[in-house]
Amino acid sequence: MPRLALSDDFVADLVSLQRPVQKEVNDAIQMFRSMTVPQLHASKGMHLEKLERARDRRIRTIRITKSYRGVLLAPDDGSELFTLLRVAPHDEAINWACKRAYSVNGATGGLEVRNVEALEQMETYFGAKEDAAPARLFERHSDTTLCDLGIDDQVLRLARVCVTAEDLMVMAPPMMPADQYEVLEFLANGYSAEDVWEQLIASRGQTIRTAGDRPAVTLTEAILNTPDRIVEVTGPGELERILTEDLTRWRIFLHPAQRRFAYHPGFNGAAQVTGGPGTGKTVVALHRVRHLLRTGRDGDRILLTTFTNAMAAALRDSLALLLGESDAHLLGRVDVTTVDSLAARALREARGAAAPRPLSAAAERSAWTRAAAREDLPWNEQFLSQEFRNVVLAQGLRTPEEYLRCVRKGRGTQVGRVQRARLWRVMERFTDDVASRHSATYTQLCDQAARGLAESGPRYRHVVVDEAQDLHPAQWRVLRACVAPQSDDLFLVGDPHQRIYDTRVSLRSLGIHVRGRTSRLRLNYRSTEEILRWSASLLDGQPVGRLGEDDEAEGGRDSLRGYRSQLHGRIPAAHGYPSQDAELGALVDQIRTWTDQDGVKPSEIAVCARFNTLVDAVIARLRREGVPAVAVKDDPGPGTSGVRVATMHAMKGLEFRCVAVVGVTAKALPFAQQVTPAEVDQVQHQCDLLAEHCLLFVACTRARDALAISWNGQRSAMLDPVAG
Repeated sequence: MPRLALSDDFVADLVSLQRPVQKEVNDAIQMFRSMTVPQLHASKGMHLEKLERARDRRIRTIRITKSYRGVLLAPDDGSELFTLLRVAPHDEAINWACKRAYSVNGATGGLEVRNVEALEQMETYFGAKEDAAPARLFERHSDTTLCDLGIDDQVLRLARVCVTAEDLMVMAPPMMPADQYEVLEFLANGYSAEDVWEQLIASRGQTIRTAGDRPAVTLTEAILNTPDRIVEVTGPGELERILTEDLTRWRIFLHPAQRRFAYHPGFNGAAQVTGGPGTGKTVVALHRVRHLLRTGRDGDRILLTTFTNAMAAALRDSLALLLGESDAHLLGRVDVTTVDSLAARALREARGAAAPRPLSAAAERSAWTRAAAREDLPWNEQFLSQEFRNVVLAQGLRTPEEYLRCVRKGRGTQVGRVQRARLWRVMERFTDDVASRHSATYTQLCDQAARGLAESGPRYRHVVVDEAQDLHPAQWRVLRACVAPQSDDLFLVGDPHQRIYDTRVSLRSLGIHVRGRTSRLRLNYRSTEEILRWSASLLDGQPVGRLGEDDEAEGGRDSLRGYRSQLHGRIPAAHGYPSQDAELGALVDQIRTWTDQDGVKPSEIAVCARFNTLVDAVIARLRREGVPAVAVKDDPGPGTSGVRVATMHAMKGLEFRCVAVVGVTAKALPFAQQVTPAEVDQVQHQCDLLAEHCLLFVACTRARDALAISWNGQRSAMLDPVAG
């Protein structure tokens, strides 16, 4: 019986089909798999046939319905592995199939596809102006070097006539093979051939660097070497899982850089994956949990944690979806929660009714005012709160002597011994005050829970951490106490460019060592290149430190260099208006354009603002204009219609086809109350400003296809790099 694999293009086609046609596809696949290869060729029902005009002699088509055809790649190496490439209306399928050719990448050993006809037209176009061209884009790289990196003859000819990065861009996939384009794109961005090898080819497990020394790869081997774009159907259960109505690509296809870490056989300690928005960090975390569940012992428990309750709920649902029915029984071994919730639970278990309750932000400010009333200090409540959180709780200081001796990392204001003694008295009064009210700040709760967990012993065999960039050292101590230092103890994913809270941490100082076990993802799967470039410019010149390293001396700055998308679309629109009423009127028009002209569902659109007051105003205006709108904080389900409206903070971890960011004014961003004055503490001032920049960056990078930014009155200076 023939074996069958599905390409990512086929899966994308299938998702877009009407339910009756999907059923016909399913029936055709079942029939296909039930026949022998000779029966396939003889079957009039399947109608497996060659195409006379096909550029690839292995291309075949099969009948799905009277009007739909499936496109297959037939084996030519003695195997029986067929690959379904597309499913589309008859003429579209035939036209697509005739122009494509499949080959094996000389470096990765993976299967790749190109639009032969379009690339030949590019050769003719560039060849006509070749003699007049100045210096070429890849002239410093020899043919041998490019060949060793998997560039074949046709692509090499095109690379040699490229003058600018824009020349290369016009040949982007699906015209040029994706792996070869990625290599050339890296080289065009200034990466060395050595860097490209390590990041794009060695990540697939390849070790032979010279093209002439590599063994030949069969078509079947190439298909199996391409798990990021092709999956084999191994049985009826697998087919049913792939063809379910809630199918999403991330359940099936992983880029090699993602797969290498998600399904690593075993790390000798903690491991870390970083990457910009939309690079699939959370997907890697979920697949890592699945791998640990499948390969671990029955009694091993796993903690999957993230930053907010809403994100934890989304992770829980996504993990259940990923595991499917076949592995659903494994879900009981996983706790999915936030670190704060875990800490609160640990304290309740240890202290019962005596466990402190979380302190609200307003109650905390009042407590600091009371604590400082007896001292004539030159600092306000914000400074005191930050000193307590970022020095005392961050370092786990317990005595005034420890505070007097400590190095106040991240604090720019010098504080002498006498002042430290006075500050300690204020912090003691604050602690006693809130304790007398049976309450504590969230950071205090984590600090207390970490101590108790360290005494009671580990609770989990593995801990997987999403949104790692925003965790406080006290939260990290909770996680460190939950799992013993050993192989595969902690698996961390995060992005320092999305750090929207003032949190700096040295993982090494907390006993979490990831050196030699780190990876960075650079390919964005969510947003268009235009949205990425626009959003990234918001952080130009901002000193973003690396994840888990709290100062430049420890690890230097992080960078978005090489962060890219292979999707393209409209450039984000940025407009100012004379009043909030005019701005919201323009917002209504923009949403109607997205829904009426672009066919976007209201639930695929989000509007975000800095403050809840503007969120409420947006919802009221949209509803008054007949546009359905719901607040994200009300947790609307996927079946709830309406534009999603939220604060910028609440947008964290979400994504939408279209996003409007409103109210980006000078008063809102940066928000003065959230930024320490430079004269009070210059270092803290810069950290607070960076958090505001990151917040706007996070809001903008929630958009997949379209992004609109607006303000009324004076525009925020944070838009100056990108808005005219």
